Amino acid sequence: MLVGYARVSSAGQSLDIQNEALAEAGCDKVFAEKMSGRSAKDRVQLQNAIDFVRDGDTLVVTRLDRLARSVGDLHQIIENLDSKGVAFKCINQSSVDTDTSTGRLMLAVLGAVAAFENDIRRERQMEGIAKAKERGVYKGRPPSIDPSRVKKLHEQGHGASQIARELSIGRASVYRALAA
Repeated sequence: MLVGYARVSSAGQSLDIQNEALAEAGCDKVFAEKMSGRSAKDRVQLQNAIDFVRDGDTLVVTRLDRLARSVGDLHQIIENLDSKGVAFKCINQSSVDTDTSTGRLMLAVLGAVAAFENDIRRERQMEGIAKAKERGVYKGRPPSIDPSRVKKLHEQGHGASQIARELSIGRASVYRALAA
């Protein structure tokens, strides 16, 4: 049995193109979700698809990045499928097919490239944030509490626990504000 898995990252995106491609590929059942691909463990429909497939089945996706964004997640998923006797196939990257040794090699190479691209994207984002901070454009997340208010309460003789209760924050936040 061919079982499809489709994923888009946000609610505003459409699953239609992936669903159509999976149907054309002959998938008898398709699991689909709108969820970030950053981590495989939070994706309910992916887990449902993995739980559903049986020995002799093939899990099919349109592109490798629909299944996993990290090499660790990719290998974990493929290992899980292998242990169940389930093959994996990628429609748009036809060389990725775990039924062949060449396909398994291509899967490892493409997974490494995807992880590399993800690392590069993260580095560029961090560089952009650093440059924005230098220009004074990026301030980061604003503090959830006003440290001067915490210090004022402390000077009035309130203890950390009392300040935390009064401001509805954790004690660790009180100590950080006092240290600032």
